[in-house]
Amino acid sequence: MNTIDSIGKAKQIVHEVSKVIVGKDETMIKVLLAIIAGGHILMEDIPGVGKTTLAVCMSRALGLDYNRVQFTPDVLPSDITGYSLFDKETGEMRYQKGAVLCNLFLADELNRATSRTQSALLQAMEEGEVTVDNNTYPVPQPFIVIATQNPAGAKGTQLLPDSQMDRFMLRVSMGYPSHKDEIEMIRRRQKNSGPESVQQVVSREELLGIRRDAEQVYIKDEMIDYIVTLCEKTRGDMHILQGASPRASLALTALSKATAWIQGRDYVLPRDVRFVFRDCIDHRLIWSQEHSEVGLHAEVLSGIFHSVKAPSIK
Repeated sequence: MNTIDSIGKAKQIVHEVSKVIVGKDETMIKVLLAIIAGGHILMEDIPGVGKTTLAVCMSRALGLDYNRVQFTPDVLPSDITGYSLFDKETGEMRYQKGAVLCNLFLADELNRATSRTQSALLQAMEEGEVTVDNNTYPVPQPFIVIATQNPAGAKGTQLLPDSQMDRFMLRVSMGYPSHKDEIEMIRRRQKNSGPESVQQVVSREELLGIRRDAEQVYIKDEMIDYIVTLCEKTRGDMHILQGASPRASLALTALSKATAWIQGRDYVLPRDVRFVFRDCIDHRLIWSQEHSEVGLHAEVLSGIFHSVKAPSIK
């Protein structure tokens, strides 16, 4: 795909989603980057700001088969992965598909479910398949999980385990809309401008092609060293008990390449890394008690980022 196509397609997708989601273009772009980079997205925010609506609109713009599960304590792992059912006619066990076998799976309020049900997603997210009664079934491609969770401490919630947090390529938060954007949102809803107004921009096959194009974006060895050094800095910082894993380095690289792609470049620059650094890294870290407040994370991560000299890429 050429430069004009990459910029144009990205703008078209954001334009379609912004028919419904008002004033959150940066969040939309970052969600799109994770999808292009082949990762999964965690959306953490208070209820009612449009997390679920964003996921639905993105699935429509990308032409993806979409399933949603509202996670509650009584949701079972088999609701996610599927189960085997005895077929009287054939005398054999027949597999009944679970909700996760789709292109875009929305795990709504994931942190309200039990840890056993949460872990049912891990194999699908990491390996692209589910196992039921010793039989393995691949998930359709492309496959993306968008999980939403309410802030820790909200009624009926529990923290996701570190191993599961690390499997999300990035975490984003939408936040409240501005006064002006909230007025515009209400005006559009009076005209029935809901998710059904979003038009498909690309097909599943085209999205897979976009992923291949983004994978081919060139990244110099100096940029790889830069990314690894940034992740290493989190492992030795006094405010962080557990730093970024090697999986984080891979995710940051993939996101940086996707960022370059939507800007029409076939090579990665330091500013691509800067754009996604905090969203890719913050949720993977275990912070010391005195720096457990989210507001302090940005200060520490900003200090880490500026302590590493960016390579000069021409």
